[in-house]
Amino acid sequence: MIVVFWLENAQPRARSFPSDALAPALAFAEELRGSRRAGEPISHVAIQSELPQSVGPAGVSDPAADYAHYKRRIDPAIPLGRPSGPRDPG
Repeated sequence: MIVVFWLENAQPRARSFPSDALAPALAFAEELRGSRRAGEPISHVAIQSELPQSVGPAGVSDPAADYAHYKRRIDPAIPLGRPSGPRDPG
């Protein structure tokens, strides 16, 4: 499903489109933006999609117990990532 959200006179509005109707949803969002440029009280036009072929299985937000991602290096001496050049054989 694809949904276009916007505010009209500070009231929330939404219109949904089928998953295969991205072009009409984008055209509708552009119509709203055009109306805003013409002086209509429309703001915050946004489009959101949750396409069945792009949504992962339930539970993906619960990582496995051995998942060890961290944003900072605990020890800067520990190299991160994959090597990008020739490996040192020694």
